[in-house]
Amino acid sequence: MKCIRMASIGAAALALGLAATAQTSWYPSKWGANDEIGSANYLTPKVALEAAKLVKAGKVYSLGITVNTTTPAFPPRTCQIYIVQPGQVGSAEGLGSSHTTYNDDILNCWTGIGTQIDGLGHIGVGDRYYNGAKWGEFATMGGLKKLGIEKIPPMVSRGVLLDMAAYFKTEVVPEGTAFNQKEIDEAARAQGVEIREGDVVIFHTGWLSLIEKDPKRYGSVEPGLGREGARYLVSKRVVAVGADTWGLEVIPFEKEGGKDGPIFGVHQILLPMSGTYILENINTAELAKDKAYEFMFVLGQNKYQGAVQSMINPVAIR
Repeated sequence: MKCIRMASIGAAALALGLAATAQTSWYPSKWGANDEIGSANYLTPKVALEAAKLVKAGKVYSLGITVNTTTPAFPPRTCQIYIVQPGQVGSAEGLGSSHTTYNDDILNCWTGIGTQIDGLGHIGVGDRYYNGAKWGEFATMGGLKKLGIEKIPPMVSRGVLLDMAAYFKTEVVPEGTAFNQKEIDEAARAQGVEIREGDVVIFHTGWLSLIEKDPKRYGSVEPGLGREGARYLVSKRVVAVGADTWGLEVIPFEKEGGKDGPIFGVHQILLPMSGTYILENINTAELAKDKAYEFMFVLGQNKYQGAVQSMINPVAIR
């Protein structure tokens, strides 16, 4: 019995040791132990200048969706707007002799709703986040002490759209369909584009159209990026990965060894393990319609200090 107990203890210690090794292998970051912007380090003046060369027609695309109280979102996220007239209710007298009246608005919203960017403080592996930041030491109710959304510099880069609906020859890619290296390479090759360092890669699946047609289905499952595909894009040194889906990665999640795989494992690969940003609910329909497979991508997010995410309206220009 003693031998069995010792063997069990030894096996447990080995397992813990392997887990610890796996957990620490992705930090500190290759950009240094104090880095807080991850793949945004790829954003250089050269990247911005090369992106500007893609502008030929001057056509501008809004990649954000309109948010309202019924917008499907990962539960329990909701959004409500309140319009107020401070000190003016019941009167049109207004201010001064010009009788100036005004409306203001108050948002009671989760920032992770609608078109959004996930910052590096959003997802962790256990108690460790990007660059090994410990959950209990930087995440407070009053805001993140590290990895806040305000740290992300403006993104001006080459955007690449991969039309997965066209690749699979369908209007809406079915839920549970994973995009890994094979699908990514074949779709890019069919479109005549290549993925380069500093790019923002966005998948078009047609899934966003379900917000109007079938909102319950939209927000529960989805096609999307697989774990191997996420590692592949990280190896390409992209700045961000996005999609016209609410969670970017394939759901139901990919299985592993015949068993249920990691929950939001793609998020873990991209955010804490590599510092690669995630863009969700990107409005890709017009880009796909125009076969606009490469373009200048521009994003300046709201800089709420210590925020985890931000609602955004990125712009594509070609």
